Amino acid sequence: MASFYSYPELFLAGFIFTLPFLYEKSNVFRYYLKFLLYYAYVLTVCTVLMPVVLLYPRDVTNLVLASKFCRYASNIVGIEWELRGLQNWDTEESCIVISNHQSSLDILGMFHMWPRMKRCTVVAKRPLMFAGAFGFGAWLSGLVFIDRLKTDKARLLMREATQRVIQDKTKLWIYPEGARYNKGSIQPFKKGAFFLAIDAQIPIMPVVFSQYYFLDSDTKTFEPGKVVITTLPPIPTKGMTRDDLQNLSDLARQQMIETFNDSSKDIVVQRKIAI
Repeated sequence: MASFYSYPELFLAGFIFTLPFLYEKSNVFRYYLKFLLYYAYVLTVCTVLMPVVLLYPRDVTNLVLASKFCRYASNIVGIEWELRGLQNWDTEESCIVISNHQSSLDILGMFHMWPRMKRCTVVAKRPLMFAGAFGFGAWLSGLVFIDRLKTDKARLLMREATQRVIQDKTKLWIYPEGARYNKGSIQPFKKGAFFLAIDAQIPIMPVVFSQYYFLDSDTKTFEPGKVVITTLPPIPTKGMTRDDLQNLSDLARQQMIETFNDSSKDIVVQRKIAI
């Protein structure tokens, strides 16, 4: 007896057969597919690890465990990470970590760093807390979620987080640019991170991601690529007052700009050699 496929089955089969063609020929398709696979993989890992994370609520070392599995998402989307200056993490001293912020892909680089960072958590936008298993898992792992529209409450949460950082000998990661920017430069810094560091008299540790030359949200381009992440030596704030805030911010940003330009040029040279 002959069997016939239904229209939905034929449509699905046709779609599957066209996937390789779309992936090779369409930048837009490849761009969205890579982000979909990235988010889906991380969400799956967070869901699987949830029972373990629940045993240690609000413990930042949960991030070390999650990173051991989530880091493989880099292989899925084709990003290679080169880590420099990791020796600067070999201290139990609390500090405020600042870095440039180019894309949600930054977290993939952090996954590769967490085994060395160990006790480090992140300040994130409050809407991420409601991103299913990822948001709940992040909250259980000690991330600090703030609503930037509620300035007074955000400042209070940041001060409380800084006190916990000092008490627990943890590092607090902040994006001082305030928003993602992937246009080949580092934007002016907001002052929050520097206020916290000076008030708490703890160092600022700059971390720099080289340019994401392989990613462009305007043209929907997402090609394989390599990123250098450089951790710079901590900048001490002992003895500083709020009068030193602008100088501290300018010093950190200038160091980061120089490192950003140098590491981005290194990638260009490596690409030319590889070709």
